[in-house]
Amino acid sequence: MDIAVQGENSPNLDTLAKVYIKIRDARSALKQKFEAEDESLEAQLKVLEEQMLEACKTLNADSVRTPHGTIIRLVKSRYWTNDWDSMYDFIEDEGAFGLLEKRIHQTNMKAFLQENPNKLPVGLNVENSYSVVVRRAKEQ
Repeated sequence: MDIAVQGENSPNLDTLAKVYIKIRDARSALKQKFEAEDESLEAQLKVLEEQMLEACKTLNADSVRTPHGTIIRLVKSRYWTNDWDSMYDFIEDEGAFGLLEKRIHQTNMKAFLQENPNKLPVGLNVENSYSVVVRRAKEQ
């Protein structure tokens, strides 16, 4: 059901939707162009990084100073688990809650509150706001 809610001084909603879609399409095109160019640059950097890592390995050095910059070889560690039940038990047993990130899963919290409207955790903050979605009309 299309309803035109407009007064004399109101902007034409069809015009607003048309301009919105045009700007969104332009942003999308710019983003695609940027991502394509960035992908090429990122690939070039990866090749250079591999060469520098190999040079550091050959020199048995963790850092090398050059006139244009210092190359530093670092060890990066990443941790994950395939057994969350055991991980939760471990964290609880050790009192190591700092091993988890402090954020709330938005979709799961929304579902929990819908199913349990009278169970609000102490300190929970909620921010609701309206947003606009514009769907492109089917081409005729």
